[in-house]
This record gives sequence, structure tokens and C-alpha cells, in this order.
Amino acid sequence: MESTEKCIDVESINSVNDISIRTPELTDGMAVNQLISNCPPLDTNSAYCNFLQCLHFSDTCALAEKNGQVIAFVSGYRVPSDSETLFIWQVAVGEKTRGHGLAQRLLHHIVSRPALSDIRYIHTTISPGNNASWAVFQRLAEQLQAKSERTLLMSREHHFNGEHDDETLLAIGPFSSPATR
Repeated sequence: MESTEKCIDVESINSVNDISIRTPELTDGMAVNQLISNCPPLDTNSAYCNFLQCLHFSDTCALAEKNGQVIAFVSGYRVPSDSETLFIWQVAVGEKTRGHGLAQRLLHHIVSRPALSDIRYIHTTISPGNNASWAVFQRLAEQLQAKSERTLLMSREHHFNGEHDDETLLAIGPFSSPATR
């Protein structure tokens, strides 16, 4: 990364506003499930799914809490056929803590982990009308100084039988490891 003004200071990102950011643990599963349920229009998963995310995918997920309460959660996983790609499944930020860059902080926390230093791409899907998510991920691409490309992945009519909005794949990358900047 050539410009120092865009370098990410993970320590300051994690300490702002008395919010702690960490990897989730199995015992966080129910709180994560409640958070996602309180964040429409996110698709809710079973509590069991959220427990497994906190257990099996904790290395690629991040949780934010304040005063012992879960206030935000990002779930992701390495794409099985491409270990350099991190797929971000969901970003859930509680209503009272939106608009303060918490989603960015969680995403940077994940990609800055030493165990993920080989990640060069981030993929996610976003519905066309979800302007908040588009803004979060476009800003992330800018901060990582990486290009981004949009492609329709799943269509409302063809894949969802008209019951869900289109899902556009946003591919960010390649980028250098944030931990090495």
C-alpha cells in the first residue's frame, strides 16, 4: 500500500467507544441469533446455524460487544474452492449502533488477523436496494485500495421464484494483506 493516510490502525479501530471486538465463541450463538432477528431485512438463520458460525467459523467471523451486550456481528468463511477468498455472509449491526463505522471495524478486524494474511479477495452478495451495505463494502474496497466488480449471482425470478430480491455478487480484490501494512 503506497499511501499511509489509508493505513488501518487496528488497535484504534478496536478501542473506540468502549466497544470490544473479538472472535465469537460457542456461547455467543443465541445472542447472535437475537441480533440478526432484530436486523431486518437480514435473513434469519436457525439458532443452531449461528452456534455453528460461532464455533466452526470463528476465525472468519467477528463480534462486537458493549457492556456485555452483543451489538454487531459479521459472519464469513473461506470459499472452499478458493482459499484466498473470504466470503462475507452477513453483517448485522444493532439499530442503536448504526452509522458509526462499526461494520468497517468488524471487517477490518477479520482481514487483519494473522491467520487470514493470505486472503486477497473478499466476496459478498448484496441486494440492489441495500444502499447501506453497498456503501460499507465500497468504502472497504477503497480502504484496501482494491478494485471491485459487481455481477448478478442469483436472480429474483430464476433462483428465488420471485420471493427474494436479486443478490449481486460484489468481488473486491486483489489486495495486499492488511496485517503487512
